[in-house]
Amino acid sequence: MTIIETIKERAQALFPRMTEYRRHLHRYPELSFKEYNTAAYIQGILESCHIPYTKGVAGTGIVALMEGKRPEKKCIALRADMDALPITEQNEVPYKSAHEGIMHACGHDVHTACLLGAMQILNGLRDHFEGTVKLIFQPGEEQSPGGASLMIADGVLEQPAVDGIIGLHVYPELPAGYLGFRSGEYMASSDEIFITVKGRGGHAALPHKCIDPIVIAANIIVSLQQLVSRKSNALVPTVLSFGKIQGGHTNNVIPDEVHLEGTLRTFDEPWRQEALQQIRTIAAHTAAAYGGEAVVHFPPGYPSLFNDHGFTKYLQGAAADLLGKEHITELDRRMTAEDFSFYTQQVKGCFFRLGTNKDHTSFTRPVHNASFDVDESAMITGAQAMAYLAYKALEE
Repeated sequence: MTIIETIKERAQALFPRMTEYRRHLHRYPELSFKEYNTAAYIQGILESCHIPYTKGVAGTGIVALMEGKRPEKKCIALRADMDALPITEQNEVPYKSAHEGIMHACGHDVHTACLLGAMQILNGLRDHFEGTVKLIFQPGEEQSPGGASLMIADGVLEQPAVDGIIGLHVYPELPAGYLGFRSGEYMASSDEIFITVKGRGGHAALPHKCIDPIVIAANIIVSLQQLVSRKSNALVPTVLSFGKIQGGHTNNVIPDEVHLEGTLRTFDEPWRQEALQQIRTIAAHTAAAYGGEAVVHFPPGYPSLFNDHGFTKYLQGAAADLLGKEHITELDRRMTAEDFSFYTQQVKGCFFRLGTNKDHTSFTRPVHNASFDVDESAMITGAQAMAYLAYKALEE
């Protein structure tokens, strides 16, 4: 039996167990950096498989090691994120979230179940590979500053040093059984923007005695849109969107303050830093022109995600050997973001997509949606892909 046949057979056999893992995690989701019970559940599975691990990395993160022959030769990391989103689930399924207002609406339960499956596949193949596979169960992907950055600060890419890292993400645009790859630029950077516009409130019938922060805020938003249309290079995708405006309490009172929240996305790191500075400058000068003040705050954001060309093309070829070329698709760039990008800034990486839909036409349950769900058979593909790509990456 070939290694591909062995991996496929074991992934199929593990499907009931992965379904159990996924449904438990889906029923008991936890928010970013609060994945205490999730971590304890994963630790129990690691212990049952006699796999050594370190807990408490970046708070709730877990790092486990599986050593093959000559473990010092090379180290490849596999990563899954564990956190859920503050969304109230609308699905009526047996594994519906038991925690009101919290849901695995981005598929991190699937990612974790796939990695647990891949771990058990590889655990039985230790005599067939040389090197070490490092398993990273990461907290806080959904919340700045990103669990990846904190795990890196805690040394997750060291002892042993990681030579390459692989991660996957559910992709409802593709049916189960398919994988998507893209080398080079894949996902945009992401920065959250918080602006407090300060004016002087008063009676709406007497605006000449006030400094209207609502008018100032409106002008700031309009002015900032020209940052994209007139300041950015048209060849570099850039998105600046504001999703929240909050200010005032009634129709006849001008408030003292208005709060704006937005996001900046792009692929060019120097331009990203320049754009953030220009946002600060434009907001401050616009507010000052009307007699007000703008206080701008940017929490640490996520860099753009770059898949190493050679590493990704090599693994894409391996995936085609595993599943057949007809089940591998080329991905477009995305303006969404992922903190896996922190890893790819440090070591070569490959972040690929796992099809989770039932067919090509029923894209009705997008991620970050209260009705999101997956075709669970996708976990067979996900687990065998993670296992085989790690195996091939050690051979590269």
